[in-house]
Amino acid sequence: MQQIRSLLLSWNEQFSQILLGLILIIMAALLNRASPFFMTWDNWRNILDQSALLVIISVAMTFVICTSGIDLSVGAITALSGVCMALALHSGLSVGVSIFLGLAAGAAVGLFNGLLISKMNISPFIVTLAAMSVTRGIALILTKGIPIYGFPENFTWWGSGHIGPVNPPILMAILLAMLAALVLNRTKLGYYTLALGGNEEALRRSGVAHKTYKTIIYTISGFAAATGGLVVTARLNTAEPLAGWMLELDAIAAVVLGGTDMKGGRGSITGTVMACLLLGMLRNGLTILNIPSYYQQLTIGLIILVAVIISELRLRNAPGHGNMTKED
Repeated sequence: MQQIRSLLLSWNEQFSQILLGLILIIMAALLNRASPFFMTWDNWRNILDQSALLVIISVAMTFVICTSGIDLSVGAITALSGVCMALALHSGLSVGVSIFLGLAAGAAVGLFNGLLISKMNISPFIVTLAAMSVTRGIALILTKGIPIYGFPENFTWWGSGHIGPVNPPILMAILLAMLAALVLNRTKLGYYTLALGGNEEALRRSGVAHKTYKTIIYTISGFAAATGGLVVTARLNTAEPLAGWMLELDAIAAVVLGGTDMKGGRGSITGTVMACLLLGMLRNGLTILNIPSYYQQLTIGLIILVAVIISELRLRNAPGHGNMTKED
């Protein structure tokens, strides 16, 4: 009986990845039949490049949602960090210093969110919703609503350069995803992240500085969003105060679609990355097929809704539902 229970639990843990894998294969086959351009390397490099930004943001969002939290400010942080880098570059600072300042600005917003959420016990939804508005407002004030153009080539390389056959954002996303999977599954921070969502009170009673770990997780989310700001600004050679608009919703959708439980305590980095690729492939395929953008949004929304319903029904019937679960 115990062996059967273990097998059922293992199947439930891997269900989301298996389902996503099958959907990816079927979708690629259908799109390949519909267009001869879909399976070309240039098109796949474009899919990977466009998905890289979402992977960078969503991997960090996975940690946040594993704690039963949420971060609605990541899109605004992406814009603010890009603006900070642009202003620093135009003021004469070096590329390295400018990038550091932009990343620091994003981490600072994440730290501020984490402190308010953990130390003052304010709802993550309320804190990050307010931070989204404030951060976006600061970006608009700093630029007066006007995009900043023109950066040196060694800065734009981060978004549109080449390392062999791939672009830097692709490698950044791969390295970040591998690091995140290692942290979530093999480190104390990963265990405490899941524990914060699974049973925060038990974690507190065990003497763990749970508020500190929660603050660290939101700081990481801010840093990842700032990294996304580097990618967007360098790729477009423009710092746009409205960059990253609705990016937070795409990231949340990818995390949930990848099998992470919105109630916390259960997360999958692999699932998140696969979901990002699925969304990227779907958008790319619909564009190749000349499907209007509003139908694209409808299609993506319906897929996410169906996936979440299936995931929720599966979790309700899963053995040991509610326990902490980590997936590679």
